[in-house]
Amino acid sequence: MAVPRKAAVILKAVKKISVQFCPFEPNVRSTREFLAMVGSEKVRATNMNCEVTSIVTHDKSEPVVDITYVDGERLLMKGAKLTSAEMLSAFQSRCTAKDTQTIGGGKK
Repeated sequence: MAVPRKAAVILKAVKKISVQFCPFEPNVRSTREFLAMVGSEKVRATNMNCEVTSIVTHDKSEPVVDITYVDGERLLMKGAKLTSAEMLSAFQSRCTAKDTQTIGGGKK
């Protein structure tokens, strides 16, 4: 499995990441690549309180990434129709926006 590109993934604004997939389905590659990116030791070290779980099913279910942020907001990505780069881009843009909100809110 090749990771598309190296990107700085920071889990500072993330509380929990849950990745669910059936390994026998043909459309799980992007979801597994995303899990490899956010599950690495280097990335997990950016927030030791972030819980990264993988749920492997055998029921031909659709691959799903469920991300819960510290403020309670959730991002649900269905990996069957997304590439790992698209998933990472959506995740990173949301994390950057939340980090900017935190910095802006702290200066008031």
